Formats: sequence, C-alpha cells, structure tokens
Amino acid sequence: MSIRAATTQDLPSIKALLQRYELPTADLDDAHVAFLVDEHDGQVTGAIGLQRFERVALLRSLAVHASQRGAGTGGGLVLLLEAEARQNGVDELILLTQTAQAFFAKRGYRVIAREAAPAAVLQTEEFRSLCPASAVCMVKSLL
Repeated sequence: MSIRAATTQDLPSIKALLQRYELPTADLDDAHVAFLVDEHDGQVTGAIGLQRFERVALLRSLAVHASQRGAGTGGGLVLLLEAEARQNGVDELILLTQTAQAFFAKRGYRVIAREAAPAAVLQTEEFRSLCPASAVCMVKSLL
C-alpha cells in the first residue's frame, strides 16, 4: 500500500475511479474535498475524501480498484483519513453509502437517520441532490 495526500494532478484519476464505481463527482471542483489516494505502479487505485465543516466532516467517496480489493486498501484509506481528521480537530465523521454499510459498520460507524446529520452536512450537494434518498447515513465519533 502506498497511501498519500492527493495533488491537483491526481484529480482526473480520482474522478475516473469514482465514476467507474458510480460515485458522485459533479461537485468535486467546488466542494473543497481533500483526498487521500493509494497508488500502485504510478496509477491511482484507491481514493477517499474528506469534506470538512469545522468539527464535523463528510467522508466522501471511498473507492478501490477491483484489482486491489481484499488487500486492505480500503481499510487503510479509512484508518489514515480518520487519523488525519482527528489530528485536525474533527470530532465526527458522517457518510452516505449505498453499497458499503457492512464495511463501515465493522469499522465502528453506526446508522443514523439522514435528517439527523449536522446542518452543514445536510446542505452539501451530496446530501441534497447527488446521493439518492435510499443511501444509508452513518456516523462515527472520533473522540
């Protein structure tokens, strides 16, 4: 695993990876999402983003290329993102998922009602229009 902070040069590769797995990208140019990427042989094979709102943040778009699944890449990306968020004063992570509820539940995330998310998160494009109402909302305290 070779996880690092994404650069602006990584954004096209991140978007392509997210689109491959049908994750939202429409707001990424304006949403101020900080990404971590996993890289193999010069290619972005995993990505995870953090959209911060003071002490709460939205975990965005965890995606791992099929060739790297089962190797711990997704778990590694989540652990590093949580550690960096905690170091930077984030107390709580919120996410929406249609496919990874069990993955996140194993890592301490719990389901909450979508409308129970903090107001700043509810105002994001991801919550308002990009993710369907059927997406499961989850939360994890970093305290």
